[in-house]
Amino acid sequence: MTDRIAFITGGSRGLGRSMALKLAKAGIGVVFTYLGNKSAADATLAEIEAAGGTAASLQLDVADTAQVAALPDRLRTTLRETFNRDTIDHVVNNAGTGVWALFADTTPQQLDALFAMHVKGPFLLTQALLPMIEDGGKIVMISSGLARFALPGYSAYAAMKGAVEVMTRYLAQELGERRISVNTIAPGAVETDFGGGAVRDNPEVNRMIADNTALGRAGLPDDIGGAVAALLAGETHWVTAQRIEVSGGMKI
Repeated sequence: MTDRIAFITGGSRGLGRSMALKLAKAGIGVVFTYLGNKSAADATLAEIEAAGGTAASLQLDVADTAQVAALPDRLRTTLRETFNRDTIDHVVNNAGTGVWALFADTTPQQLDALFAMHVKGPFLLTQALLPMIEDGGKIVMISSGLARFALPGYSAYAAMKGAVEVMTRYLAQELGERRISVNTIAPGAVETDFGGGAVRDNPEVNRMIADNTALGRAGLPDDIGGAVAALLAGETHWVTAQRIEVSGGMKI
């Protein structure tokens, strides 16, 4: 039985799936959430278990305040059934969605949806889980390279990720007395279905990103999953309040 457990939001697909698989491979138990695609969640669970890991999944919409408030009780039940524990060691606030809209065209509805998913959701979820996180644990927030460099159409999304980076520093300060480290991982452009899959499926977009990246290619999910696993599984407790960009050197 694993001696550490990580809770990941949005772990059934894309970057979250890679995080779950990499953490399980590192010997960390995983509980991950999914929004609505149970078949993808089941497939991720099966892959983890086939590799000898232990995991469980929970349906959750992190933008739904009522669901977030009810999460601790649901998570405790899952932890007891799967790991015979009541607590977790790590939290990864990964769930998210993107919106492409030029600044002049961004609607109030788009802003509200992005805020609920990327700022309010992680804030309230982390707050709700604080009593369940072991002292000495680790929290990872997910930002974006777009909070450092600018690409037209991402002003609203990037602004939310800027807020996430500020939130990270405040969490690190306030949770330091419990020896909980809090850091941000900021991916660059990655080949997933995020944003309609343009980076993965559009050769012109993929080539443009490769030409603007020091390591000469677009990112892959395992690039990000591996970085999160290294941060959580490694001896990195003295690293806190940091923004760690994992972009292959995009637009440096």
